[in-house]
Amino acid sequence: MAVTGRATPQGTRRYRDRMVEQGVAARHFREVHGLTLSSIGMGTYLGKTDRESDERYIEAAVQAVRSGCNVLDTAINYRHQRSERCLGETLRLLEEQNLARRDEIFVATKGGYIPFDGSMPAEAQAYFRETFLEPGLISAEDVVGGMHCMSAKFLDHQLGCSLQNLGLETVDLYYIHNPEGQLEAIGRPAFRQRIRQAFQFLEGVVAEGRVAAYGTATWNGYRVASDAPEFLNLKEMRDIAAQVAEGESAFRFLQMPHNLNMTEALTLGNQPHVGERKLSALLAARDAGMAVMASASLLQGRLTSGLPPELGEALGSLESDAQRALQFVRSTPGVTVALVGMSHKEHVQENLALARVPPASPEQFRRLFQRA
Repeated sequence: MAVTGRATPQGTRRYRDRMVEQGVAARHFREVHGLTLSSIGMGTYLGKTDRESDERYIEAAVQAVRSGCNVLDTAINYRHQRSERCLGETLRLLEEQNLARRDEIFVATKGGYIPFDGSMPAEAQAYFRETFLEPGLISAEDVVGGMHCMSAKFLDHQLGCSLQNLGLETVDLYYIHNPEGQLEAIGRPAFRQRIRQAFQFLEGVVAEGRVAAYGTATWNGYRVASDAPEFLNLKEMRDIAAQVAEGESAFRFLQMPHNLNMTEALTLGNQPHVGERKLSALLAARDAGMAVMASASLLQGRLTSGLPPELGEALGSLESDAQRALQFVRSTPGVTVALVGMSHKEHVQENLALARVPPASPEQFRRLFQRA
């Protein structure tokens, strides 16, 4: 039976208050769209597709929630649907063991990439044909690069699978996964039509209660130069959503990479603003009242060692380079949540120790850039 409910203002505040009583820093949490979310969220992208890895993920996710993380991020294609299923098991265990209620936890997933089911099939083409083409869930012309589709029929099927994997009636946030990957293949006019249809579908499932809010999870889209083939104009995307919704839309969240090695979301002025002025993606999102989930906070582990000592001096006394890199991301103006992959309990213990430390102050953050 699917778990009812969703993250709520009352539930997420209750979670924050309980964590603060246990020693988590109050400023570790942020208010966004009425919800109280931890500034560090758990990602579930990497890992093997075996039961041993599943069990480690479940253990890590339970520990993360117990340590001050109430944002869980996944996607249907992560580990061939196994990451969603692990979070579904995590949510069931949290409820059973009275560790956290459904209304305290914010769950995000994504659709767009054509997923396998549990493992890589022996015949990928046959799997694709039998699972998606022959039942009519996908038309061949809707698929880009042999792997990406964002038609309404496909997204409807994928959302249903995700809800089943997660064991939920409602997911708090549903992203279209890397939509910018279609731009070069189909051109901007066709892309605008496809994104409009996808937003129309998502507004519909928000009205039905299957999704609480939606967004776009991107890699290049919002952080590349405005003349790049994969560039996404945030204002244009918001205008399309508003037109579809005929008013205020449920398009409220963005996901994009931001870390010490990839700072374009903060430093590159590429998003149209007033007149000829341009803002960075993070500042444009903040001006628009949109929440940003920063992905790749540790660049898949590559920022966990070897950082310059100046970073520690600017950001304060922390125990490890992983914590320093994570502190940079969650302290960046415009970032709501810093997402970090945590597939082992040991990862959780190191990363969530930071929950007991407030984010860097604006003065500390400016000092870091002045030294750079």
